[in-house]
Amino acid sequence: MEPQQRSPLLEVKGNIELKRALAKAPSRLPLPGSRLKRGPDQMEEDLEPEKKRTRGLGTKVATSRPRATALTTVPQTQGQTAVPKVPRKTGPRCSTAVATVLKNQKPGPAVPAQKPGTTAAPPAVGRKKPSKRPAWDLKGQLCDLNAELKCCRERTQLLDQENQQLRNQLREAQQQATELGAERRTLEEELARMRAQAEQGQRELGNLSARVLELEERLGTQEGLVQELQKEQLELQEERRGLAARLEEQEGRLQASEAALSGSQAEVASLRQEAAAQAALLAKREERLHGLEMERRRLHNQLQELKGNVRVFCRVRPVLPGESTPPSGFLLFPSGPSGPSDPPTRLSLSRSDERRGTLSGAPAAPTRHDFSFDRVFPPGSGQDEVFEEISMLVQSALDGYPVCIFAYGQTGSGKTFTMEGGPGGDPQVEGLIPRALRHLFSVAQELSGQGWTYSFVASYVEIYNETVRDLLATGTRKGHGGECEIRRAGPGSEELTVTNARYVPVSCEREVEALLHLARQNRAVARTAQNERSSRSHSVFQLQISGEHAGRGLQCAAPLSLVDLAGSERLDPGLALGPGERERLRETQAINSSLSTLGLVIMALSNKESHVPYRNSKLTYLLQNSLGGSAKMLMFVNISPLEENVSESLNSLRFASKVNQCVIGTAQANRK
Repeated sequence: MEPQQRSPLLEVKGNIELKRALAKAPSRLPLPGSRLKRGPDQMEEDLEPEKKRTRGLGTKVATSRPRATALTTVPQTQGQTAVPKVPRKTGPRCSTAVATVLKNQKPGPAVPAQKPGTTAAPPAVGRKKPSKRPAWDLKGQLCDLNAELKCCRERTQLLDQENQQLRNQLREAQQQATELGAERRTLEEELARMRAQAEQGQRELGNLSARVLELEERLGTQEGLVQELQKEQLELQEERRGLAARLEEQEGRLQASEAALSGSQAEVASLRQEAAAQAALLAKREERLHGLEMERRRLHNQLQELKGNVRVFCRVRPVLPGESTPPSGFLLFPSGPSGPSDPPTRLSLSRSDERRGTLSGAPAAPTRHDFSFDRVFPPGSGQDEVFEEISMLVQSALDGYPVCIFAYGQTGSGKTFTMEGGPGGDPQVEGLIPRALRHLFSVAQELSGQGWTYSFVASYVEIYNETVRDLLATGTRKGHGGECEIRRAGPGSEELTVTNARYVPVSCEREVEALLHLARQNRAVARTAQNERSSRSHSVFQLQISGEHAGRGLQCAAPLSLVDLAGSERLDPGLALGPGERERLRETQAINSSLSTLGLVIMALSNKESHVPYRNSKLTYLLQNSLGGSAKMLMFVNISPLEENVSESLNSLRFASKVNQCVIGTAQANRK
């Protein structure tokens, strides 16, 4: 049977108690009062016989007491108690003579340290206690003290070794606890992952259960249909048997009729099956057609977004009869990246300044200004070519996206011709408004075959000196444009309406032509230096489009706004003003103020500002829902080809370039 291993903590505790007992033991050096009262000379005389005896024996007594190794404090850990330090006690002081003798002696050899894992040998049991030495035997007493000191040092070394072992054990235990903690965290993470996998499995199981229920429901529906067909087949069979019985009764007279009847029945069955197959195929194709239409709208919108939700086209009108031909090189249209086959997108304008000159007196070279837009239409471009470029944008209004098209430029640059067309009703010179409505009516007619129904409501107003007027007013309502105000359609509604303005439902081209003819008669025009009959107001033609697919419960609504802006001329401060000129001055100030507000609104939308100054102008307030991040906007900048209008042309092109650099955001369809 192996001996029971003693705990290291119990050994340390026993060693500390042994140290305390040794520290408390009294010194064996007798210090009688008579010796302490003697002088150094008398004590040396008493020690003379002892010195001679020591020399005769040939032994040396250690005179120095080596300092004992301090006990290392064991760090207190969980479940252990700190070992208290034992205060070190010193024995009574020796006399001066004893100190002199100890000083002349050499220290004894050090005791070798005990190996780790071994314990100190217990004191011998039954050892005879040494007899008490006489008081004059100081050397013997010193030897006893040295022996006792040696034992204490050995015990101190043993305690230090045991303390070091306990520290090593404590360090190993702490390292093991750290490893166990890391393993526990790893297991907890694994448990959390397994729980997440279990939850995901539960969700997948729920989805599969729902799928099974759906398939079972479909299977029940199919079984019901099969039962109905079987019932119908049974009915047909019964009918056939009845007819056969009747035919058997009249077999003699109606043999030919029986053969014809059986053939007719077979044909009827075949036709019914064919009709059922055609109905199923038709439903399948309608579903596919609807999916393709939705995909077409999505791709169409992506295409328009790639072209830009804010686009700028530049159109240069041709030189009219009676106008001077511009010099060569005044207007240039550089080719696209792929050569002349690409539509032009750049415009170069030359400007010569007679006030500038060289040192030699020769006139300075003309200054060339280059501009780039999404598309540039030279003077030879026709109305059909212009509309072909914007027809896809107009169709976006049918898909539920607000669309706004402006015509901007100085007076006489062709804005009204671009939007409304020329007089006389010539189809070749029709403007964007009649062409856009004809296109919308045609596409709506095509979509009606897919279940879509559209309704169109038109309104036509002008903004003259910040006053809204109805251009469709008739009879006694003419001339009361000041009564029209911009209001919300209802509480909490984002739709804007113009009070006291006519909203006319339209469904064909003739109705639109009648509205345009009435608007031309009511619009405010005046004679200016640039044009004999100049529009002095902003005209806004709005078409509210509403679409519905009753079979699928889909709805969409969006406005199409076609705006003919008033001429953008700068004021001449040196012009003498008469009564008529003052009226033109007020008109020009109002026009420039609203156009400036339009530019500020577009810049604010491009910069994503928190406040957009829509209400600073009646024009921007009315078009609030046709601008912004949910709309698609196109601006036509119209310029004159004449050299005398180069200053106004440059101003228009610079304003259009700023608008062309704006990016408003992704348009959102107004669907329900």
